[in-house]
Amino acid sequence: MIEEQIKAAVRDIPDFPKPGIIFKDITTILKDPALCRDIVDAFAERLQGMRIDAIAGIESRGFLFGLTLATKLGVPFVPVRKAGKLPYTIKQKAYKLEYGTAVIEMHTDAFEPGQHILLHDDLLATGGTVTAASELIKELGGVVCGFSFVVGLGFLNGKERIAPISDKIIVLAEY
Repeated sequence: MIEEQIKAAVRDIPDFPKPGIIFKDITTILKDPALCRDIVDAFAERLQGMRIDAIAGIESRGFLFGLTLATKLGVPFVPVRKAGKLPYTIKQKAYKLEYGTAVIEMHTDAFEPGQHILLHDDLLATGGTVTAASELIKELGGVVCGFSFVVGLGFLNGKERIAPISDKIIVLAEY
C-alpha cells in the first residue's frame, strides 16, 4: 500500500527548522523512482473524474510531484512561489506558518478565470500555506477544486482548516 511505502521512505529530522519541530523529509522518496511513479499514479487514480484545468504547486517541494502529476493528467502546471521569484506581473499573499510568516505569489496570467485548480504540496500541516494559495487563486478568478499532499500531519488539523475551501483533500500518508 502506498501509505506504508511513503512512511518507510520518509525520514524525521528533529528540531528543524527550529527546536521542537520534527520535519518530515520527503527527499528520501526521490531516491526511489518506482515509488515516485507509484505516488503520481496514486494521485491520478484518486483524482479520476474530477475537473482539473491546472495544478498549482507550492514552492518548492510542491513542484516535485505537482509538475509530474500535471504532466500525467495533461494539464498546465502553475508555480506558487516565494516572494521575489517570479519575473512577470504577480499577485502576493502574506500568511502565517506554524513557525513564522511568509509571502507567496503567482503570475496574474497563470490561468484563466473560472478554471478549476488543484493545489498540490508535499505536506499538509496547519493548512496556512494552501489557504493563502487558495486565496490567491480565488482573487485571480480561479476555483480551487481540491488539494493533494504526499504527507499530512493530522494532529495539526490542517484538513479541518481547508475543508471549507474544498472537501476534496487527498493525503497519501497521514501521521
